[in-house]
Amino acid sequence: MITLSRRVIAAFALAAALTACGSSAGPAAPPPAPAPSPTAPSAPPTLAAGPAGLTPVFEHGPRDAGKTVALTFDADMTADQGPRAAAGERFDHPRLIGTLRELKVPATVFMTGRWAEEYPDQARSIGRDPLFEVANHSYSHYAFTGDCYGLPTVPEERMRADVERAYQAFRTAGVPAPMPYFRFPGGCHDRRALKALTPAGVTAVQWDVVGGDAFATDPDAVARQVLDGVRPGSVVVLHCTRSAAPTTEEAVRKVVPELRRQGYRFVKVSELIGAANGRG
Repeated sequence: MITLSRRVIAAFALAAALTACGSSAGPAAPPPAPAPSPTAPSAPPTLAAGPAGLTPVFEHGPRDAGKTVALTFDADMTADQGPRAAAGERFDHPRLIGTLRELKVPATVFMTGRWAEEYPDQARSIGRDPLFEVANHSYSHYAFTGDCYGLPTVPEERMRADVERAYQAFRTAGVPAPMPYFRFPGGCHDRRALKALTPAGVTAVQWDVVGGDAFATDPDAVARQVLDGVRPGSVVVLHCTRSAAPTTEEAVRKVVPELRRQGYRFVKVSELIGAANGRG
């Protein structure tokens, strides 16, 4: 029989004690916590579908949720106006966009796909500026009903495709996140048009204040019309087209300080829709 020395027995006893109680270096470190999952951006607020699943229509925000107002600007250009642009007619309005930035006024720009194709650098700049949001004003700026301010008409079977073509033009121009909002050219729509656009998943955005800037020559008259019409939650429709609305920038310079003096806060359409959903 092999007799163990006291020194060996003591070594075995120490090893057993360390095994039972853990390393002398202290308690083992807990396993690393899993990395947090990135938070997905929340989807823009939209309205629930209307009766019979029709595309919902939004005209203004809540009247009792504070003095907010959304200025919206239609960047109009029809599909067949390329030759006029090539001849020098300006369908953009950089000075207006610059004024909104200078005054720090959030705004929603309803842009046609044809406009984004003609002015891709401006479309991308507007779309990437957190002060603004880009929404859909169709590709062609053709009417979705008959007898709409003399505009050509989109056939019913092409309505959805016209809207989707505009979104494709925005992506091509580099607009990163166009909103799921659609404004009918001329504001003209009927049940047939609302049904045709249901699969597109958009909220149709109208307005409750007409700026009256289209082809206007007096900025004071435009400003008065806006100021007389605004109520809490209002959506104001104006234009972002130099050739068709040359006085808009000057009118905005009059409207903005006066509404701020009255206690109004400028917001984008998405905030008004969120408020209507109880999200803002």
